[in-house]
Amino acid sequence: MDNKYKMYNEKNKTTGISTKMISNFEIMSPTGNFECLRAAIQGGANAVYFGVENLNMRSKSANNFKLSQLAEIAEICRNSNVKSYLTLNVIMYDDDLNDMRKIIEEVKKTGIDAIIASDQAVINYARKCDVEVHISTQLNISNIDTLKFYAQYADIVVLARELSLKQVAEIHRQIYEQQIKGPHGNPVKLEMFAHGALCMSISGKCYLSLHEYNYSANRGVCLQTCRRAYTVTDKETGTQLEIDNEYIMSPKDLCTIGFLDKMIDAGVSVFKIEGRARSAEYVKTVSRCYSEAIKSIVEGTYNQQKVDEWMRQLGNVFNRGFWNGYYLGQRLGEWSKEYGNQSPKRKEYVAKCTNFFGNIGIAEFLIEAGELNKGDEIIITGSTTGVMEQTVKEIRVDLKPVEKAEKGVYCSVPAIGKVRRGDKLYKIVDTVK
Repeated sequence: MDNKYKMYNEKNKTTGISTKMISNFEIMSPTGNFECLRAAIQGGANAVYFGVENLNMRSKSANNFKLSQLAEIAEICRNSNVKSYLTLNVIMYDDDLNDMRKIIEEVKKTGIDAIIASDQAVINYARKCDVEVHISTQLNISNIDTLKFYAQYADIVVLARELSLKQVAEIHRQIYEQQIKGPHGNPVKLEMFAHGALCMSISGKCYLSLHEYNYSANRGVCLQTCRRAYTVTDKETGTQLEIDNEYIMSPKDLCTIGFLDKMIDAGVSVFKIEGRARSAEYVKTVSRCYSEAIKSIVEGTYNQQKVDEWMRQLGNVFNRGFWNGYYLGQRLGEWSKEYGNQSPKRKEYVAKCTNFFGNIGIAEFLIEAGELNKGDEIIITGSTTGVMEQTVKEIRVDLKPVEKAEKGVYCSVPAIGKVRRGDKLYKIVDTVK
């Protein structure tokens, strides 16, 4: 066992840390639709966050829920013992205030657990309605005095993501030293981003998309101008240069699973996964890896072999490559070498579920694209099913076993769980570079 893990695990044992302490930590997962909501729950998330309508930071890039769906979301989360947080974290204009108030009133009515906010108008109205508030990273809280001010409104604070863990630890120490408590009388909890996309701007406050296309990132409509390749042009000669062949404004994705123990030591108790615009299998995989990692740290079994396996799994879903962010003191970003997804795997749509025979565990599919082969790795997704992952061990057409089913054919496949009509079947294939 690597020495750093051995030391940490021994410390856990000698200080009497038990599995009950798992409840002190929260894996908070993104949900852009009901498939992702189910996937987060399946992956072991303790909380989910999501947006409704237009007043959130992913109003353009994600499939946001409707206000009328809040009650259903709240019920699903309560039944699964998962907390529900609604993001209401854009800059608000006067024209937005009535809609903002309606959303908060619906949050109160339906029992959503909290809102994530950055605009003072939102914070004030939520507290007036006795709705729990979590402070968004957009407020860029970087010191204890600022945190102390917002503690009068919020029970959880997402610190600026540019802080080092040394700085986070000092803020955490002072929370207890100065007994800084939120509205419900408990010490303010610290939340930090643990995984997912990073932005070139300070805690997400960017004006590049607004400057270029009049679409403001701070209003949830970022066009990700920074993710593109750029050249530098010599105005005198017209010579154009690519800088180091990198996407110089597009950081790699944050990944902290290899030093999650250090984040816990620094006082972080809520670990936020970015990705409300990403797929259900991304949500399930990342939630599962970080949930397993937290459990492993608490139980004293966290080691390099496990980290390597989690990194392998995380690398197989959407990512732009990984780096540590600024938490370990690094001040220069690591930039993407290529545009978009760097995963060696991708999903390929194949079929739609047309029937499910629960008594024998058989799902019927209509092949609508490509073909399905015996031995294929597949995922089945749906708004109630979430994400189901399995290998195709048998295919039957007209009740006869076959090696493959081609486009236009109805086939049956044993399913490892309940599948619903309309669910989609994808096969996992290697990405061609």
